[in-house]
Amino acid sequence: MENVFIIAINPGSTSTKIAVFQNTNPVYVKTLRHSAEELAGFDKISDQFQFRKQIIAKALSDVEFSAKDVKAIVGRGGLLKPIESGVYQVTEAMKSDLLNAPFGEHASNLGGLIAADLVKDFPNAKAYIADPVVVDELDEIARFSGHPAIERRSIFHALNQKAVARSHAKSIMRKYEEMNLIVVHLGGGISVGAHSKGRVIDVNQALDGDGPFSPERSGSLPMGDFARICFAGKHNLKHVLKMIKGDGGMVAYLGTNNAYEVEQMVAAGDAKAHIVFEAMAYQVSKEIGAMAAVLKYSVDGILITGGIAHSKWFVNMIIERVHRIAPTHVYPGEDEMKALALNGLSVVKGETVPQKYV
Repeated sequence: MENVFIIAINPGSTSTKIAVFQNTNPVYVKTLRHSAEELAGFDKISDQFQFRKQIIAKALSDVEFSAKDVKAIVGRGGLLKPIESGVYQVTEAMKSDLLNAPFGEHASNLGGLIAADLVKDFPNAKAYIADPVVVDELDEIARFSGHPAIERRSIFHALNQKAVARSHAKSIMRKYEEMNLIVVHLGGGISVGAHSKGRVIDVNQALDGDGPFSPERSGSLPMGDFARICFAGKHNLKHVLKMIKGDGGMVAYLGTNNAYEVEQMVAAGDAKAHIVFEAMAYQVSKEIGAMAAVLKYSVDGILITGGIAHSKWFVNMIIERVHRIAPTHVYPGEDEMKALALNGLSVVKGETVPQKYV
């Protein structure tokens, strides 16, 4: 396995992260930034495919490795039909859904498409995705919303939540499949998942649904008031959806989605910034309490991860409210590139059998 190389691709709204791993070691990691001007000419995210693929190919040409040694190219999974956790080889059916976006448009849809196209340049490689945002392991009871016209859906930071949970279990010499954990991802969106014996049996819909407000999402809203806003004649559907995702949460209150900037505002004595940041931590804590109830308060640990987990003040506001539920562990940041690469490597080594998307 000395010369096994894995390429990982993670497209975001304004950047594309790429990495090359030799076995478990990253030998090249780069974030390719895309300006608003560069992206303005594309009507749909799928239209960005060639633009991003060419930039990735150019960046990879600067990396010293043999094309024949690349055994897997793993893209970030996008908005597909609900599927079980795991690694999936990119199929024609998957490519069709990523390209035509019947389940929604998101930059991560490009991950599998680019991976499938890049393998043409690597004779021994296959294209995969791993633990996409639509991983669905919900208990049936968790699907009830309160009205039969709407079913709760599982859309969350599956890749990072699963990777952190498995890594934590390994660090204490236990199996993820034998533990009950609450995993909190603190990013532009916030997801809080109840992991029961290796399955996420409940989680807030973190893309444009329920749960805590976040730097860019409104989260759960008082429904009557929200309905009246929708039909007041001031907003169309596009505006309303933007209120929920993109212009909601912290950015709506404070004009910034940058948690570090908010901390600086608090340090400078900004009382509004203080209460908004505290309110976000308060709502995250409430969601952790809800997931503890899902797990019947049999919780082995609360794991806090994501970019905002670098804020000790924010994390401590959560811990002081939830520490009696279970021991808390903080894993700041997110290593989704490593998670993608390790999932690819596990397939190459024969430890994981890729599932088929149909």
